[in-house]
Amino acid sequence: MIEALDFGPIVLSFKLAAVTTLILALIATPLAWWLAFTQSRAKVVIEAITALPLVLPPTVIGFYLLIAMSPDALVGNFWRTVTGTTLTFSFAGLVVASVMYSLPFAVQPLQSAFESVGKSPLEAAATLGASPLDAFFSVASPLAKRGYITAAVLTFAHTIGEFGVVLMVGGNIPGQTKVVSIAIFEHVETIDYTQAHMLSALMLAFSFIALLFVFAMNRRFPVRVG
Repeated sequence: MIEALDFGPIVLSFKLAAVTTLILALIATPLAWWLAFTQSRAKVVIEAITALPLVLPPTVIGFYLLIAMSPDALVGNFWRTVTGTTLTFSFAGLVVASVMYSLPFAVQPLQSAFESVGKSPLEAAATLGASPLDAFFSVASPLAKRGYITAAVLTFAHTIGEFGVVLMVGGNIPGQTKVVSIAIFEHVETIDYTQAHMLSALMLAFSFIALLFVFAMNRRFPVRVG
C-alpha cells in the first residue's frame, strides 16, 4: 500500500538536490562564463577537471572525498574546528559530495549556452554604456535562459539519483544521510521488494518527467546565436 511508503528518504533527497542545485548555480555560472570566452591555455585542463565526474566511478570520487573530509584531513579538520561537527556521515558532507559529483551537469549546459549567445550582444550593450556586470545580468543571462533551465533540471535530477558517492560519504543514517537511492538498495538487500518497487517507480517517473521538461524547455527557449 502506498500509505506504507517511507517518504523520509524522498524528502531528504529532494532537500539535498535543491541545496546542491542552488550552490552549483552560484559556482557554475562564473566558471561556465570563463570557459566559454577565455583564451587561456588552462581552459582544456579546467574542462577536463570539471568533466571528471562523468567518467570516474562514483566510488572513486566518494573514496577520495571521504579521505579529504575525514576529521584527520585538512578540510575535515577545518570544518570540525569551525562547526564542531564532522563532514563525513552528515548532510553537509552529502552536499559537498553532491556539488563535486554534479558539477559537469551544471557547467556544461551553461557553457554551451554562453558560447551560443556569443560576444556580439555584450558588445552592443557596452556601446550603450552598460558595464560588464550589467550586460551579463540584463543581456547574457536572459539569452542563456535555456542553459540555466537545462543545468538546473539535470543537476537536480542527477543529485536525486546519486548512489555510490553518497553511500561512501554519508552512509545510511535515517533522517540525515539516507537518501532514496540508499533506501532502495536497503530494501532490496532485505528482500522488501514492495518498498523497492514503489520508490523505484517514483524515481523512474520523476526522471522521465525531468527529461521531458528539459526537452520541452529547449524547444520553447532556443538560444540566440550572437
